[in-house]
Amino acid sequence: MLGIGTRRKNCFDCLDSPTQNTQQHMGMLGHLFYPWGFILQALALIHYFRRRGETFWLFVIFFGGALGALVYMVVEVVPDFGLIRVAFQSHGRKARIQVVEATILDNPSVANLEELGELYFDEKQYPKAREMFGRAIATRSDSPHSYYRRGYCALILGDPAAAIPDLEMTLHDDPKTDSYRAGMFLSQAYAATGRSDDAAALFADVMKYSSTPEMLYSYAAFLKSQNRLEESREWTQRLFDKKRTLPHYMQRIERPWFAKGKALLAELNAPPAKQTVAAS
Repeated sequence: MLGIGTRRKNCFDCLDSPTQNTQQHMGMLGHLFYPWGFILQALALIHYFRRRGETFWLFVIFFGGALGALVYMVVEVVPDFGLIRVAFQSHGRKARIQVVEATILDNPSVANLEELGELYFDEKQYPKAREMFGRAIATRSDSPHSYYRRGYCALILGDPAAAIPDLEMTLHDDPKTDSYRAGMFLSQAYAATGRSDDAAALFADVMKYSSTPEMLYSYAAFLKSQNRLEESREWTQRLFDKKRTLPHYMQRIERPWFAKGKALLAELNAPPAKQTVAAS
């Protein structure tokens, strides 16, 4: 009898051993990832809030634990490593700026002035870029690209009146300049100087040929500024419809415009009293 009882106990021990082994392995894995899982989640959350990602990623990070954070890092963070390349490009541009600045002292040719203007423009040094393109135009007044860049810089710097002649010349030379963005900027310059009818006519014409997220948002924002709220809602919805048709990598590139569209829609749907308070 004692032998039978001992054999039964050994059999039950054999049945329990896989479960115990699994628990031991899980415990070992938990011990292995214990400090790093929380660190991975923290890094994922920092990236999420800085990049303003989609809301569902919060659930993936919180409820998926270390695995969810790892998935987020692979899908959302790894593609951002391309930004490191942009930083290196900026460093190269700054070095090139110093070289071209020195060259212009001896040879202020149109090519050198335009190159330095482009370098300043890419570095968002718009006052200097505007000056260089102005000098290039003064040397040779038949460069539509220089007119376009100078007009854009003037608009960015809050001088729409000065931007209008340059952008008008650009549009007259080639309405398709910069994928119709020249027409968009000229419309914005018209609106900023009180020429609302000209702005509305030109903007509506430009939107027949372009439907980029930037253009869709800008037109919706323009319509809101003209108190055409229903039309603004319609074009904001077109912006969100556009997002659904874009591949994921393009959604990442155009993310700032979608975020602005979301904020614009919230303003449009706010009660009139809140809109009045926000406007004041």
